[in-house]
Amino acid sequence: QPTECFLSQPEEKQETTVKAKRRKKKKISDILQNTASKPGVPADLQNLLSQHFGENRSVIEIEELKLSDSCFLPSNDLTHSFSSYLKEICPKWAKLRRNHKEKKSVVMLVICSSALRSLELIKSMTAFKGDCRVLKLFAKHIKIKEQMNMLEKGVFHIGVGTPGRVKALVEQDGLCLNSTKYMILDWNWRDQKLRRMMDIPEV
Repeated sequence: QPTECFLSQPEEKQETTVKAKRRKKKKISDILQNTASKPGVPADLQNLLSQHFGENRSVIEIEELKLSDSCFLPSNDLTHSFSSYLKEICPKWAKLRRNHKEKKSVVMLVICSSALRSLELIKSMTAFKGDCRVLKLFAKHIKIKEQMNMLEKGVFHIGVGTPGRVKALVEQDGLCLNSTKYMILDWNWRDQKLRRMMDIPEV
């Protein structure tokens, strides 16, 4: 009897150590939790572009993709609310809004990683947008044909949506970017898994 008890004890210990080891496996959210939030800089986007297109394009084509620093607006230094940030980067919004008459296009395009985040940003820009029409450009509960019909029939000033749906609309000729003056990337917001937009490979 004592020997049986003695033998069963180490087996239990082995099981508990294995379970503990499994629990300690690092998750992506643990790694991202340690990375501090900081405003995006032009180099961040340039690096993403060169990584994405680097394999399929020649050196000359990659050079053509490079954007000058004058193409970039100052990023939100995280002291601004969304409305106050938009007011700072776009002081002549009222004039731009009045002059915009084109269909199938928007003056300002805001890109974020999820539909819920898009709705959150639309609510938080009320102090900025004034008398303008905002269009939701994401896939959740909204068919792409509905969005294409709305863009064809009416004039919209701001589009807020996800990269996948914006890409699909551009490819299907539903959204024209010729009259788009501002493109805002929701660079620092993290989802439930603590991923930012550029941490998601599909984006």
